[in-house]
Amino acid sequence: MATERAAGLLIFRYFHGEHRNTLEYLLLQTSYGRHHWTPPKGHVDPGESDFQTALRETEEESGIRADSIEILKDIKKEIIYPVKGKPKTVIYWPAKLVDLNTKVVLSDEHQKFEWLGLKDACELLHDSTAEMLMEVDQELIQRLG
Repeated sequence: MATERAAGLLIFRYFHGEHRNTLEYLLLQTSYGRHHWTPPKGHVDPGESDFQTALRETEEESGIRADSIEILKDIKKEIIYPVKGKPKTVIYWPAKLVDLNTKVVLSDEHQKFEWLGLKDACELLHDSTAEMLMEVDQELIQRLG
């Protein structure tokens, strides 16, 4: 059985300095269904790669373009979870926001966004997405710390 595929970017911003090293993640709240929270992501279109989808969907949903981020292509996470009784595969790459003044511009698909630390982000996310975020957070701390 073919699984539904989606891809996105786990956008993060990193504040560092003498007294503060903080990672915050961008989450979007849907304007449909149960109004769940998720990083920017979307369905892979025919003929499109997972990576192309991640870039397209991130720009469509958040207004954040590829030239505003630094994508960590060597960290690729895949999660699989059931949606309406069928498996859905979602691929994410972390992406550091280069300009902290970049504005988030939501599409009609989302009603709200938040920049959240790991604990607060995980409280809003689906279990498998939260587990993936915890893994990515550890890798980022090692890399950036």
